[in-house]
Amino acid sequence: MKVKKWMRRDAAAAWLFLAPSAAGFALFYLIPFAMGVFYSFVNSAIDRHFVGLDNYHELLASGSFRKAAFNTFYFSAVSVPLNLALSLGLALLLNSNLMLRKWLRTAYVLPLVVPVASIVFVWQMMFDWNGSVNAWLNGFGVERMDWMNTEMARYVIIVVYLWKNIGYNVILFLAGLQQIPKDYYETAQMEGAGRLQQFTGITLVYLLPTMFFVIILSIMNSFKVFRETYLIAGDYPHDSIYMLQHYMNNMFTSLDIQKLTAAAVLMVGCILLIVIGLFALERWYRQFME
Repeated sequence: MKVKKWMRRDAAAAWLFLAPSAAGFALFYLIPFAMGVFYSFVNSAIDRHFVGLDNYHELLASGSFRKAAFNTFYFSAVSVPLNLALSLGLALLLNSNLMLRKWLRTAYVLPLVVPVASIVFVWQMMFDWNGSVNAWLNGFGVERMDWMNTEMARYVIIVVYLWKNIGYNVILFLAGLQQIPKDYYETAQMEGAGRLQQFTGITLVYLLPTMFFVIILSIMNSFKVFRETYLIAGDYPHDSIYMLQHYMNNMFTSLDIQKLTAAAVLMVGCILLIVIGLFALERWYRQFME
């Protein structure tokens, strides 16, 4: 009985401490999202007549929305695997006995602490028509390129995304690598396993939880690339970098709340489906390895 009373008292204290955070989450995230879902099924924010899926049909028929959705998912499909491969490779390199690795770790963390609004001027100067990248290319006999007004704008944003997010993923992978016992590698070497076998049989297996978290985090950050794109290219950028956030921002500017909320609900639904699929894949991989 004393144990039960203590557990009840401990649970009550835990809920008491969690109450402010739960209230803030509900007030600033959960309730606004629920209201957004409601507005996506009505004709206007004033009349509030239920129209079913009409707003979604109109949204999917919009060429601007389809273009924004394609660009967003294309960007995620390219940038997330690149982010994962580069950050894992750099983490493996930094985990070895490499000279100046402490300084390199600091260099990878710098993009996380530098404000994007201030560093974006550097990217603008680099990829401007008269910027440093065109000056370097011109020095090698390559014609100047209008980076932000051609299809190359998509790859510029991918580079900016990688520069911004690789550092944090490297830290996560380094933490995961340092948790792997070195005895496993020594035993594998004694049994004649090569480096590739050690990497696939030991490193990847024990890095699976970290890799799963990094993939989800990278996908979330890829959907939030609007800030960098907006600062570099403005409200209406080149078609190749017109993202879902651009579309929703323009709908907010024109006060088209129905399309805005419908687009937000579809984007959240797609992210949830991707995350659920990753959870299922991770669970299947664990069962397969066991």
